[in-house]
This record gives sequence, structure tokens and C-alpha cells, in this order.
Amino acid sequence: MRREETPSPPLLEVRELTVACQGKTVVRDICFSLKKGEILGIVGESGSGKSTILKAVMGILGEEYTITKGEILYKGNNLLELSRREKRKISGPEIGMIFQDTKASLCPVRRVESQIYEALAEHETVTKKEARNRAELLLKKLGFAEGERVLKSYPFELSGGMSQRVGICMAMLLSPALLLADEPTSALDVTVQKQVVEKLLELRKEEGTAMAVVTHNIGVVRAIADQVLVLKEGCMVEYGRLEEVLEHPKEAYTRQLLSSALTLRRAKEEGEGR
Repeated sequence: MRREETPSPPLLEVRELTVACQGKTVVRDICFSLKKGEILGIVGESGSGKSTILKAVMGILGEEYTITKGEILYKGNNLLELSRREKRKISGPEIGMIFQDTKASLCPVRRVESQIYEALAEHETVTKKEARNRAELLLKKLGFAEGERVLKSYPFELSGGMSQRVGICMAMLLSPALLLADEPTSALDVTVQKQVVEKLLELRKEEGTAMAVVTHNIGVVRAIADQVLVLKEGCMVEYGRLEEVLEHPKEAYTRQLLSSALTLRRAKEEGEGR
């Protein structure tokens, strides 16, 4: 008699997450889960609460924010109940984050290679040379022909797109079990976007990394996601498998969002053809 396999438990499970900013609720009753290797695309108009959800999971909401309800379970443990020391242990090697404004998250007066080495050395035994070699290799895969020059640079010497790829590199080098990505391709041209998407999928394939990716780019969602969460004004509009949500949307707002993305893409293509 064949024994039925027990379903694997979620790596991340968010239950009824509700967040207030200065007393006003900005995210309400958000629920989703991610298993090892799954990728969730989070979409919605600006101000819908997408970035707030990622910051809540990462534990970096500002002082003006308060989680008023819900649980954030990582490997069965409620992240909201962990001490600061316990959170430090898992931030990076367990849960990594790619920020929307990477340049703002980097120290402007320290070279990039110094900050990458510090991030790696915090969680593993590594020499500066090893850290530099690993970073150069990954930067090359992310489209930098001169990775060494980038590593020797200060953040203020880099463009927005270059800084974004440095942030992606820093998050990926630790091969986290869960990667939170806030608009990881927004500052990049189409060619580099493709390289970043390919590298994220490679990380998923090789390391089994689960990801929650916030993006306005429906093309990126189609290329990378297994599940889609649609948000409007801090509330869940639709949540399900990629094919169900994008090909057979149940809600009018989802259809409107998809239609707007298609209209913008056609306008761009017509403009490029002139």
C-alpha cells in the first residue's frame, strides 16, 4: 500500500497581518504563505501597502508603524515574538531583502567592497579576498563587465541602476532561505532586468530560495512568480496561483490593473517603433 506524502509546511506564513501608521490602518488582514522554492508576486497601485508588508516581515517598520494584529510565522516561529538578538541571527543568511532604494541603504562614505565584506563576515567566516571574488563573480552575472571597479567605488559614485544591482548582489551572496525583493528591477533597463530575473530563478533552483517580490511590472510577475497577491488600499483583492489570477481574474480591480499594464506596454512599443 502506497503511503501518502505529508505536505511540507510553509516556510513563511502570514496570518491576518494588520499594520497601522500613526493610528491609521494601512494594511489590513493580509494572509499568504510560501513554501521552499515558491515565489510570490505582490502587485497593486502605489500606496497599496506592498512595501509595508515586506518591511513587516523583515522587522524594519519605522517607529510610526504598529502591527496591531496578526502573526508572521517563519519556520513555525512567530517573528513578532523574537528578541532583537534572535532577529539579527536570521537577518541575512535566513531572510534577506533587496530594497527599492538601495543607495539609501548603503553607507555613502565606505567603499562597496567594504560593506559587502562586512555583511558576509557578520554571518560566516570569510576573508576579504574571498568576499571580493564571490562578489565580482555575481556582479558579472548581473551585467557588470568591470565588477572590480564597482567594488572599489563609493555608493555616491554609482547610478541608481548600478546601486540596485549592488543591493541585489549583497542579498544574494548569503543565499537566504527567504528573499524579500522590493521593486528589484525598477531602476534597470530591459536587458539588465532579464539578467536579474534569470539570476533570481537560478537562486531558487540552486538554493531552494523562496521569494516575495513586490513589482509594478506584470512582465516580471509572469516570468518569475508561482503565486500572485493583488492589493488595493492595503487590502487583499485577489490571491492565488499565477495562471488563475492573471489569466482568469475574478475581481474587476485585477482586470483593470492587467489592462492598464497592457495599455502601457503597447504605448511604449508604438513609441519605440516610430
